[in-house]
Amino acid sequence: MGKIDEIYMSEAVKEAQRAFEEDEIPVGCVIVYQGRIIARAHNQIERLKDPTAHAEMLALTSAANYLGNKWLIDASVYVTVEPCAMCAGALVLSRIKKLYFGAEDPKTGACGSIVNIVNHKKLNHRIEVKKRILEKECSFLLKKFFKDKRLKRIKGA
Repeated sequence: MGKIDEIYMSEAVKEAQRAFEEDEIPVGCVIVYQGRIIARAHNQIERLKDPTAHAEMLALTSAANYLGNKWLIDASVYVTVEPCAMCAGALVLSRIKKLYFGAEDPKTGACGSIVNIVNHKKLNHRIEVKKRILEKECSFLLKKFFKDKRLKRIKGA
């Protein structure tokens, strides 16, 4: 893992922190093209009342608008948590070159944990994947978020 990967992932962590502060599941994403961040997003499912408003989906839309192209060939995605099936499918359809993620998701991860959509033999595009980048930082916000939610539920708040 290179230092540059940690720098970009730290930007995704900043987005996850924004989600945390907005009481959203803390997932953050940045998309890098030709050495610069062209899109950044965090989960906004609650705010937008939209089950598809995952950080990856919002960042993909932003990056496609920025480049003026539906295909994000040669772009890299940095996301704090392993993408779900919806997001992994969108990454394949957008022709992302590389995916970097922090924390694995043993419940809904679709990049190796439950299924592997981004490298499925029958799909027409495969993505290079690197995982566990700043894993501790990425996992921390998630664990804290769900721990706080459980405590509120127990206290009846």
